[in-house]
Amino acid sequence: MSNRIKITLPDGSIKEFDKGVSGHDIAMSISEGLARNVLSTKVNGQVWDSTRPINEDAHIQLLTWNDPEGQNTFWHSSAHLLAEALEEMYPGIKFGIGPPIANGFYYDVDFGDQELQGEELEKIEQKMLELARQKNEFQRTEVSKDDAKVYYEKKGDEYKLELIEGLQDGEITFYQQGNFTDLCRGPHIPHTGYIKAVKLLNIAGAYWRGDEKRKQLTRIYGITFPKQKELKEYLELLEEAKKRDHRKLGKEMELFAFSEKVGLGLPLWLPKGTMLRDRLENFLKKAQVKAGYQPVITPHIGNKELYITSGHYEKYGKDSFQPIAAPSDDDSKSDEEYLLKPMNCPHHCEIYKTKPRSYKDLPLRLAEFGTVYRYEQSGELHGLTRVRSFTQDDAHIFCRPDQVKEEFIKVIDLVLFVFNSLGFQDFVTQVSLRDPENKEKYIGGDEVWDKAEQAIIEAAEEKGLKTVVETGEAAFYGPKLDFMVKDALGRSWQLGTIQVDYNLPERFQLEYVGADNSKHRPVMIHRAPFGSMERFVAVLIEHCAGNFPLWLSPEQVAVLPISEKYADYANQVYTELESDDITGFIDHRDEKIGRKIRDAEIKKIPYMLIVGEQEAAESKVSIRKHGEGDVGSMSLVDFKSFFNQKVRDSIENK
Repeated sequence: MSNRIKITLPDGSIKEFDKGVSGHDIAMSISEGLARNVLSTKVNGQVWDSTRPINEDAHIQLLTWNDPEGQNTFWHSSAHLLAEALEEMYPGIKFGIGPPIANGFYYDVDFGDQELQGEELEKIEQKMLELARQKNEFQRTEVSKDDAKVYYEKKGDEYKLELIEGLQDGEITFYQQGNFTDLCRGPHIPHTGYIKAVKLLNIAGAYWRGDEKRKQLTRIYGITFPKQKELKEYLELLEEAKKRDHRKLGKEMELFAFSEKVGLGLPLWLPKGTMLRDRLENFLKKAQVKAGYQPVITPHIGNKELYITSGHYEKYGKDSFQPIAAPSDDDSKSDEEYLLKPMNCPHHCEIYKTKPRSYKDLPLRLAEFGTVYRYEQSGELHGLTRVRSFTQDDAHIFCRPDQVKEEFIKVIDLVLFVFNSLGFQDFVTQVSLRDPENKEKYIGGDEVWDKAEQAIIEAAEEKGLKTVVETGEAAFYGPKLDFMVKDALGRSWQLGTIQVDYNLPERFQLEYVGADNSKHRPVMIHRAPFGSMERFVAVLIEHCAGNFPLWLSPEQVAVLPISEKYADYANQVYTELESDDITGFIDHRDEKIGRKIRDAEIKKIPYMLIVGEQEAAESKVSIRKHGEGDVGSMSLVDFKSFFNQKVRDSIENK
């Protein structure tokens, strides 16, 4: 038997090595510089330690800091370094889980009778750096379930013991660096010395395993980098993110609010926020009508049976708002139960069924800005990005199988129009396909899946989209296309989504009569360019730092009279602006013009119209643009023409 194995690199080249070669060895065979930067190795699709032996033919990718999976490995190892520092500083503490996250890592810790206030974080950072400089290797050991239990019983860590109970013999590994050992499947970086910069960001409470009935642990968030310069840049980015925080700007700009009496996670849209939201909705409604969508409206609740049929009760029932019992006409208990609507699609299926459909009726495009309700744990709520009540710009397209690709392309066009109009230029699309090795997870036969997946791939190619393909990420009812948008700070958000669904037409027994006079199942396409109005507005606020596109700004102009003497002329100016649907306000306060201008700048009003003696005499306005200063003086007629052209440009010329 040969002792040699074949290693296929990402460029397709094949190299032979002795069995037991590691990713680090392979990197060394290419260059020492590469070997110094390899953090982990992807082996046949699985991420391994770069020092782990490879004993069979494999496709590999050497992962560095430039790869998301390389960063995940780095931050996972940093979580272990944090735990090592904590255990040294606070003997007897117990550990929950410590995973990498989108930016950095966290570890859930039970400090027992000890308390962590926050001022200790700097000392913990210094201890982490001290341990990192020891360059302790991350050593992987396979452990039997019995031995793992004995280790943590002796240590007295009930959290790790509970995790072990859910594991099988043969799949349990420990990792050790220095004096710290942790239950972990890995992977990890070669040694702690790769970690050169550390920042612990904040402390929060976290219920063990997300269960509010269980003990609340202390969650410590942190981030690390291979270079101090990268940490400095990240912290500067965080400061900018704080300035753009939609919760802060939403309050300052009087867009939305929350009330504990109304309920956690239930946003209240204030007049200016409502105007902003209405403009977004009307913008999309107008585009949808042009694209052949028909508006519908459905109730905020539905009979429990509706969601049992759709499968949403099984999916959301236990973790969502509980059924509402209908009152009965007598003393007996009513059998009727209703749910707050978790999804709009079951209602749209029932609209489809209101009359017989022919192949000539398809595609049928139904659109609704429908409010839905899902219970989120209080600790997970976050401004408008994580709420319990949100409105989806939902639409469902019922079409024949041969129309799927064409409809997909039309939806892509609509999503791109929305993104371009709002300044979201940097995005990639993720094509999510089913796992061919695990087909029982999905509904529908090979033929329909192959057609749907091919239609999505071809549609994305025809539109020239930058795509990544993720096998195994499809929904159980069909493949999908997600738009991953980067904001002005480079953060990625999943906004638009298009999904193909064979499940609901089957569950609701939807039919159409084909050209062959036989009954057929339609295919259902779910699409939402905004996703949810709440989340989209939050992302938009942070993306543009509250400086909305002119057409979208709830207050587009501020009329600033120099003194009370020019109040009548200011009123005349504003009345004429209102007649052209230009919105804003008059600042009638008894303040100096400099103060009025500063306040309008803080409120991010796009245009300030200053009126005084000369402007009133010449029927003109002096114009200032937010962030830029004086534009000049012009007549009100010329300003309205100028303004309306700027509005058109802000939509059409992105």
